[in-house]
Amino acid sequence: MQPLLPNKFKEFLKRFQNFEDGEFRSLEIVDATTMKATFAVQDSARDFDWLTIELEFSGVNDARLISDSQLSLVDMSDGISLVADSNKGGFSIGKYNITSLNNAICYIIFNNLKYQEGLF
Repeated sequence: MQPLLPNKFKEFLKRFQNFEDGEFRSLEIVDATTMKATFAVQDSARDFDWLTIELEFSGVNDARLISDSQLSLVDMSDGISLVADSNKGGFSIGKYNITSLNNAICYIIFNNLKYQEGLF
């Protein structure tokens, strides 16, 4: 896993087209403050080949999650948001900013983020 710092969120999302029209594959609670989300997305750096991205959120202090049975029903046409302010980061399905994240159908407020690329 590689760390993903807030100043690289925009660049990361641009490379993967904000995960738009991707596939939300899994959401796992590792422990009380760590969660993992796995997506299938297209990579613009690889001629838009499909690959798997795993995001690991640590220091989680707030979240709204959806069940595994609902993952295939999630509309990914707006992709995801990765946002940050001076003391926390946020992930959501759809386009949100740090102050409106809690309006998303699925969101996670975290302290640290790591990612890993894998095969489709």
